[in-house]
Amino acid sequence: MKNRLILMRHGKSDWTVEHCTDFDRPLTVRGQKAARQMGNWLQQQSYNFDRIICSPALRTRQTCKLVLKKLGISHSQVIWESAMYEASLDTLISILDRHSHGLGAHTLFMIGHNPGLDQLLCHLSIDPPAVNHCGKLLTTAAIAVLEYNQSRITGASHQARLRYLIRPKELSLNKN
Repeated sequence: MKNRLILMRHGKSDWTVEHCTDFDRPLTVRGQKAARQMGNWLQQQSYNFDRIICSPALRTRQTCKLVLKKLGISHSQVIWESAMYEASLDTLISILDRHSHGLGAHTLFMIGHNPGLDQLLCHLSIDPPAVNHCGKLLTTAAIAVLEYNQSRITGASHQARLRYLIRPKELSLNKN
């Protein structure tokens, strides 16, 4: 069985909420819909998550809960990792290594923010990921699935093969 790291960026957040800190910004209706849509895609892949790590910011918590609801997984299984909020590449590598070390796990799921997740994806991937027409990798609610051929998931550079880079808009286009 291949080891997998699944990275997901939070859904589209609402910038119109007044007197709201960045940490407390909620998802928009579009962001909620995209999170559910991506949860459906994950369900179709039949992944079994050994560990779920998520930033505690409101938009990532909401994204995580909507995805897990689609998967029938309780959000009580989530590790709310405060260091993921506004995390640098080095911080994300440290979080990844800490949570994968000693884990007999084969699938690790991380939900967080950009630019850190884009940087992590580029750092880990053997194959350069394709940006969308706007020059972005992980657009809101996008998912990247990385596969490792080695015995464990690691934060070492260029050790994983990018299996999927799925964006909500691309899934919507495929439905028509």
